[in-house]
Amino acid sequence: MSTQPDAPNSNRIARSWHSLWHVVTSIERDKITPWIALRNTVGVATPLIVGAAVGAVTAGLAVSTGALNVSFSDNEDPYRPRARRMLTASFLVGIAVFVGALSDRNTLLAVSVAALWAFAAGMMVSVGAAAADIGTISLVTLVVFAAQPMQPERAALSGLLAFGGGLLQTALALALWPVRRYEPQRRALANLYRELSRAAAARVSATEAPPGTSQSMLAQSALTAINHDLTIEGERYRMLFHEAERIRLSLLTLHRLCSRIARESGANEHGTDLNRAFDISSGLLKEIGASLTAEAATIGGDEPLREIGALAEKLRYAGSNTHDVSTMLADARAMVDRLAGQLRAAIDLAANTTTIGSAQFREREAQRPWSLRLGNAMATLRANLTFESAACRHAVRLAACVAVGNALGRTLGLQRPYWIPMTIAIVLKPDFTATFSRGLLRLFGTMAGLTFATALFHVLPRARATEISMIAILTFMLRSFGPANYGIFVAAISALVVVLVAVTGVAPQQVIAARAVNTLVGGALALIAYAIWPTWERTHVSEALARMLDAYRDYFRTVSQGYLSQAASSSLDLDRVRHASRLARSNAETSVDRVSAEPGGTHPSLGTLTAILASSHRLVHAVMALEAGLTQSPAVPARAAFQKMAHDVEFTLYFLAAALRGLPLSSAELPDLREDHHTLIHSGGKNVNRYILTNMEMDRVTDSLNTLREQILEWSQKPVSPKAVLIE
Repeated sequence: MSTQPDAPNSNRIARSWHSLWHVVTSIERDKITPWIALRNTVGVATPLIVGAAVGAVTAGLAVSTGALNVSFSDNEDPYRPRARRMLTASFLVGIAVFVGALSDRNTLLAVSVAALWAFAAGMMVSVGAAAADIGTISLVTLVVFAAQPMQPERAALSGLLAFGGGLLQTALALALWPVRRYEPQRRALANLYRELSRAAAARVSATEAPPGTSQSMLAQSALTAINHDLTIEGERYRMLFHEAERIRLSLLTLHRLCSRIARESGANEHGTDLNRAFDISSGLLKEIGASLTAEAATIGGDEPLREIGALAEKLRYAGSNTHDVSTMLADARAMVDRLAGQLRAAIDLAANTTTIGSAQFREREAQRPWSLRLGNAMATLRANLTFESAACRHAVRLAACVAVGNALGRTLGLQRPYWIPMTIAIVLKPDFTATFSRGLLRLFGTMAGLTFATALFHVLPRARATEISMIAILTFMLRSFGPANYGIFVAAISALVVVLVAVTGVAPQQVIAARAVNTLVGGALALIAYAIWPTWERTHVSEALARMLDAYRDYFRTVSQGYLSQAASSSLDLDRVRHASRLARSNAETSVDRVSAEPGGTHPSLGTLTAILASSHRLVHAVMALEAGLTQSPAVPARAAFQKMAHDVEFTLYFLAAALRGLPLSSAELPDLREDHHTLIHSGGKNVNRYILTNMEMDRVTDSLNTLREQILEWSQKPVSPKAVLIE
């Protein structure tokens, strides 16, 4: 019998296991962080040293435990968000110690509390990776201390000591921070913008290589390191890169048009105006580059951009004796208009990357109602409380598994049963590759760590100084090399836990045996649970992005109707479409995050997908600002230009979503939003607050949609069809 029909399945299975094996064995060198590991090690070892010196080892161990748990929330964020995250982790770890120590009095209570905490931790996936990590850490702390019943007074003291350890780790993270976050990306982007400034001033010939090619490649390489960073800050840098690429193309096209106009007309009668546009662009690009390398740098006011707009308007009415030159002048005017919009977007993004700009952005966000804040965690969680959300499905599965594992360990009377739910909490993740790779690495890494710890206790003398030294070395390995490979992380944490427990006087042999058995049980439960109820992506990633654009179209339509009807839109309708857009975005982010690692077929560049997300983020930010403007500005008669532009925005979103679903589409079939915006800003009163607001935000809508159009059309024309990206 022929086996040929099974060949595709065999190839797919081989690719799946190859992808899984790559995740298991790969070491992400950019995640090796010795500086962070050094300060975290100081935070964990210092309380133990002080405790041993004053004869309070138990108290020192409690503080070290808090410092260790909070250390996982320490990374390369800017000061303010890093401090806020670590303080939150410190508080939650302290509460987890207190609640866990009290809940052990009753088995049903302990299982219920752990299940509820697990559900909350699972839901934090929808907020972001940092929030998900805090949820996992606090859940692990809860189940560990639930196996150590204490009186309320002692439980409260232990919680306070753990909280104090978290505060110590936070203080070290803020005091010993060596470099700014995103420094390589800022430097690479600054060099790219400076090169574009030079190219604009030098009038690069059409026969020369495109300007900024090497700088663009270096910037793209630097941005690869933050492909998984879906924070607002990370998306700003990706958007800055894509705006630079668009500006680079606009400058090249405009240079070629200038040369052709001069050649065809015989005399460059319009050269002065176009040269002035190049000079202004060069100056603004230079200032953007400077702002990326100087925290307090500011970019020139609105006057240069107004002057570019005036030059474009002058070209609009420029005449010529020949049809060809008139056509080229019209093209040059359109390109100057486009360049002005791109420069406005880049200036806005660059201004928000500085310390002052970031603070001003946060202040503006804080002035809005919580439901209209772009990164509001509560609004995101509320939108994800549905089984349509991958995060909610993961939360339910995690809660059920933790409850079963907790109850099983207690019912069977296993020694140190908390390692079963702890293993489940660490292993069970929302996606296939993370769950199975972590499951395998958890099992093998645990055995390697336990073997290593056993060897250490046989070779080294039992002394307090030796134990503390081992804790310091293992903490450094855990925090420096653990983020680069989960197997290293598990081996280090396994050995570290054995040594920490040994500090309390428990025989290492007992800890090693119990941990090995319970890790096997917990890992097996997590893998079985995922096999029974997987969270596979049943449609390709482009469908998730298309649904996001559909949701944004509904949101924009509801908001724009409020402007067109001169009446307040129903708050219920606005809440509904806003929640739907948050949910659609969360699902799209989850899909993008998984598609790069989950086996099952080929997939497009993760950088392209995250760029699409970044552009869509800027779009929905503008729509939210328009919604806020409905209540912050008095109603005025709707402009016909706004009605036409709103229609064209909806039309563009509809067909971009269709392109993601495989509909053939060319850029020429879409409306000219930049021309729509030009008509909009020249209609209505120039001093009317609502008109000023809509003019500004519709400019952002235009730029983000034009960027999305280029990204989506380029991606849909790749040799591998988006429909091939099927996660099954």
